[in-house]
Amino acid sequence: MCAQGFSQELSQRQTQNLVLAPQLRQSLKILQVAALDLRTAIQEELQSNPTLEEMPLEMISIEEKSDNGEPEETEGNREELEFDESFAILNKLNDEWRDHMAEMGGTSFTREDADRRQHFFDSLVTETSLQEHLIQQADMIDLTNKQKEAMQYLVGSLDGHGFLTSSLPDIALMADLPLSTIQEAHQTLLTFDPPGIGCADLRDSLLQQLKVKGRSTSVAARIAKDHFDLLARRRIPDIARRMGLPVEEIQKALKEISLLDPAPGRKFADDSNRVVVPDVIVTKDDDEWKIELNSDYIPRLRLSQSYKDLIAKGKLSKQEKEYLQEKLRSGKFLISSIEQRQQTIEKITREILRVQIDFFEEGVSKLHPLTMTQVAEVVGVHETTVSRAIANKYIQTPHGVFEIKYFFTPGYRSGDGEAVSNTSVKDMIAGLVQAEDTTHPLSDQGIVRKLAEREIKIARRTVAKYREELGILPSNLRRQYE
Repeated sequence: MCAQGFSQELSQRQTQNLVLAPQLRQSLKILQVAALDLRTAIQEELQSNPTLEEMPLEMISIEEKSDNGEPEETEGNREELEFDESFAILNKLNDEWRDHMAEMGGTSFTREDADRRQHFFDSLVTETSLQEHLIQQADMIDLTNKQKEAMQYLVGSLDGHGFLTSSLPDIALMADLPLSTIQEAHQTLLTFDPPGIGCADLRDSLLQQLKVKGRSTSVAARIAKDHFDLLARRRIPDIARRMGLPVEEIQKALKEISLLDPAPGRKFADDSNRVVVPDVIVTKDDDEWKIELNSDYIPRLRLSQSYKDLIAKGKLSKQEKEYLQEKLRSGKFLISSIEQRQQTIEKITREILRVQIDFFEEGVSKLHPLTMTQVAEVVGVHETTVSRAIANKYIQTPHGVFEIKYFFTPGYRSGDGEAVSNTSVKDMIAGLVQAEDTTHPLSDQGIVRKLAEREIKIARRTVAKYREELGILPSNLRRQYE
């Protein structure tokens, strides 16, 4: 019998851990990375795997074909078959793992849930954030420990536009630091790139940007400081009357203000300043469209014959032989993974070309709606594979270089039943604004009516959203006074 007051409880806790096989992780990484990053990964593998070597240029130019024009059954062909088989086995193991976890009590973990979650993570793009950019600048100057701490709180208090979400006294209370320390750090933050960052609001940001340009006493600065409400409503005649200046001079000042950045924090995410190398090049030769994979940055690999011969001679110890065999298997899988990556990208591009042929012929206005699910069904892979394959990839077209994901877009139906992508609708909106009478600019509702004339039915709030994404000001701020 247990003593009074003593209780014993037996509890069970179940946890889930998805561990992908190393080869599968490597294959997924190779599928997802851009060409330049893939080159780096291959170079690292070349350093760690002695059985791999880069193929000489003269060997690459030799076509591996038999006399009848059909590809020979070479080592590479056999490797590809082995890869397909190995990849299928690894995928099956992961499926079995999910099924096993789903059958266990206390969880409803399904394949669909896992795929949806994986698709979400695959869609994330890792870039240097605005906060990291500012902290890097702070690390380059001489700050006390207290000032560094204050700077971290200030940077953490910025919204997506780069403006402070709390007052300096409130930040001082949250950070448990003297207000004077927060104020000193704030003055330093105002000197950071991009100009206008860390201000309380748009008005202060415009004034700070003009100050950086040495224009703190200009007409533009006076307008932003003393007549910001009228500026927001673009009441040019009222501003001119209150300042006692000609309308022409006010318009000149407003043009200067229009060149400033209204959201210095938001633009940072759009400008990653990275080198873009197209993974695919689509060109038209006479009447035929051609797809060419850009392999210039991807080293061509092969397995070293020397190590194969070394194993064949049978003079190695068991440990040495097993080590080399494992490295050869790893090398084979890497070579086949790269080939599989290129084949998948080519198949996806071919389907994009088929669906978006009007874009390639005529331009952005002819872009059609397209989803990853549609392409996955045609290519014969899962939607998450398409998501990985197009991540960080670019395609060169006659109309410029685009991210491959640019071609995947929802859309609308016109009156005649033709599918129109939302990118094409944005292009139409930009065209309407460009052609408008600047003394009587189109309102969002006016744009809705113009699109309706083209049999495109779209809500006013959607027009407002697309207009903002295009960086187009509201009609009252676009109006020009004669």
